[in-house]
Amino acid sequence: MHDPSLTPKGEDECQQLCQRFPYHQSIELLVASPLRRTIYTALLSFQPEVERGVQLIALPEVQETSSLPCDTGSDAEILKQEMKGKPVDLTLVHDGWNGKSGRWAPIGAAIEERARQARQWLKARPEKEIVVVTHGGLLHYFTEDWTESGTFDGKNDPPHVSARVLLTDPVGTGWANTEFRSYHFIEAEEDDGNASMTETAESSHRRRGTEKPLTKAERLQLRETAMKTWKSQGFQVESEV
Repeated sequence: MHDPSLTPKGEDECQQLCQRFPYHQSIELLVASPLRRTIYTALLSFQPEVERGVQLIALPEVQETSSLPCDTGSDAEILKQEMKGKPVDLTLVHDGWNGKSGRWAPIGAAIEERARQARQWLKARPEKEIVVVTHGGLLHYFTEDWTESGTFDGKNDPPHVSARVLLTDPVGTGWANTEFRSYHFIEAEEDDGNASMTETAESSHRRRGTEKPLTKAERLQLRETAMKTWKSQGFQVESEV
């Protein structure tokens, strides 16, 4: 199905997330992938923010990674018609954003680049507490954390893991459905313009307890394994045809 909306179960999960999310009062900005399911996830899960006028911006850079119909967004004009009257800013959603070619191609290098651009855009924002509603596959690129990248395949309901700023819908990912974690940007002198992020100690502890973090070499190996797996499953391709 092309660009599906939320199922009744998905709507229920959003309502549950809204009830258990403990940081509604501190959120200053909402950002969502322009796919219909992520826009509606943001509107339902963060209704208190929407009601007090917090802006919701649709950001094409955080769209899903594959070119499958369910991961391909609607045309900009169709989205504008559907979202008319809803508090969704589609200014950044232009014609071709859903073309899955060029910068939007389901190729590892292209996905890494747009994930980096999304981090840079967020880091440049004046707001400090931002919610990003996006997808499990993209989040591994976005956070540069490849831990458990194949844990969930969408067939089973995973256990709830609490944390803070990001959430998603999973297929071949280490992120549970409507899971949220918190991250902060690495200080400028430690970064190289990549706008890298690191998970907060509180978020990591809630997910893993005292488990020792992976080394850089181990994280890179997980990255390579995940990308090979996603290519074999058809979620990504080697190059554009």
